[in-house]
Amino acid sequence: MNKKKVLVETILGIGWSVLALWGVVCFNRYVLMNLPLLSRMMFSIVLYLCIAVGPLLVMVLAGDTLTDYLFSGEKIGAQILIGMGIGAVMSLVLTLPLFLTGHGEWSDNGKHYEFLWQFLYEIVYCVGAVALVEEFIFRGFLYRKLHVLSGSRPVAILVSSFAFGWFHILGGTIVQVAVTSLLGLVFCLARHRLKNCTTLSLIIGHGLYDFLITVWVNVFL
Repeated sequence: MNKKKVLVETILGIGWSVLALWGVVCFNRYVLMNLPLLSRMMFSIVLYLCIAVGPLLVMVLAGDTLTDYLFSGEKIGAQILIGMGIGAVMSLVLTLPLFLTGHGEWSDNGKHYEFLWQFLYEIVYCVGAVALVEEFIFRGFLYRKLHVLSGSRPVAILVSSFAFGWFHILGGTIVQVAVTSLLGLVFCLARHRLKNCTTLSLIIGHGLYDFLITVWVNVFL
C-alpha cells in the first residue's frame, strides 16, 4: 500500500474534522443560543455530524469499507450489549465516585434538566452525534490509517488516543485533554481485549458514558 497516499488521506480527513470542529464551537458560542429551541436541537446534531464528512469522503474515495474500520455485521446484539456494558462500567468506575465523594463539580457539564424529553434528546445526541462521530474518526478512520502507516497496533492505539484527547482542546481545558486521551486508550484496549467488541460497541459505550454524566449531574447537583 502506498504510504504517502495514506498519509495524505489521513491529513485531509483529520484536517477537515479539526476545521469543522472549530466551526461548530464558534457557531455554538455565537449563534446557537439565539435560535429557537427546535432549531438548536436540530443544529446541535446536524453540525456535529458534519465533523465526520471529511473522513467519510476520504473513506469512500480510498475504497475503504466499514469493516476496515473495525465495524462488523456479525452478532449485532452482542456488540450492543458489550457497548452498554462498557459505558455502564466506565461510568460506575470513573464518574459516579466523583459525585459520591462530593467532587461532582469536576464532571459538571452544565446540563441541568427538568423534563424527560430533555434526557431522551440527550441520549440521542450523545450516541447518535458525539459518540458516532468521534468513534468513527478516532477508533475507525484514524486508527486504521495509523495502523497502515506504522504497521504497529500499539502505535496506532497510542497516537489515535492522544489525538482524541487534543481534539477536545477547542472546547475544553488541558485537563480534559488528558482525561479524554485516557478514555480513548480505554476504548481502544476494550475493542482489542473484549470478544465481540467492535467500533459499534464503542459508539454505544462512549455515548452511554457521556449520557450518564448528565444523569449524575441531575441526581447529585
